[in-house]
Amino acid sequence: MLVTGASGGIGRRLCRAFARDGFWVGVHYCSRQEAAEETLAELTAAGGQGALFQADIRSGEAVRAMVDDLRRTRGRLDVLLCNAGIAASHLVVRCPEDEWQRIIDTNLSGTYRTMTTAAARMMTEGGSILVIGSYAGLHGTSGQGAYAASKAGLIGLVQTAAREWGPHNIRVNLVCPGWQATGLAGDAYPSADDVRGHVLGRLSNLDEVSETICRLAQLHDVSGQVWNVDSRIL
Repeated sequence: MLVTGASGGIGRRLCRAFARDGFWVGVHYCSRQEAAEETLAELTAAGGQGALFQADIRSGEAVRAMVDDLRRTRGRLDVLLCNAGIAASHLVVRCPEDEWQRIIDTNLSGTYRTMTTAAARMMTEGGSILVIGSYAGLHGTSGQGAYAASKAGLIGLVQTAAREWGPHNIRVNLVCPGWQATGLAGDAYPSADDVRGHVLGRLSNLDEVSETICRLAQLHDVSGQVWNVDSRIL
């Protein structure tokens, strides 16, 4: 399997969860090699195996080279977890166009490149593709217009791909992991007292979220779904 954006945060925890479940894990990174090496060391300590794969997902050529390198190493790619993403805080009317483009090209177009490259190599034997989305993609969030738009686009992409690739036994699903205390969340991460909208009055636990995503990747009869893994009602 391959996890994009695995050099830290949610990606690192996902790598550990899949490694503990017996998966060989491809650890993707763009520029943070040292952090990716830490991820690989953690999943190895958890009893797993894997290797590092570098690519800028804004480049189709780089993505194709990465996926082909993994398949030469392992023989096949059966699970793809698209986690790579970036964010920046700007009101919609103040968001610089180059910043808008950078976020869309990474979060939406980069995921598209990775999904289509992987799917082309899954057509014979099938596989599972999971995309990390966001609650913001369904409801928006102030100051995160580009991020919310990119995540909204992923929903349409995932559900269309699920329809088109279903006959080839490729399952495609999207998971919203809820608020997590990572570098991507930054100052937007809510305090313990600010859990408005969460009917249980608390945020989701990242270990539990990671284990859930690992399980979802292995469901053989589920595709085209949007899963929200906290207590906010979609």
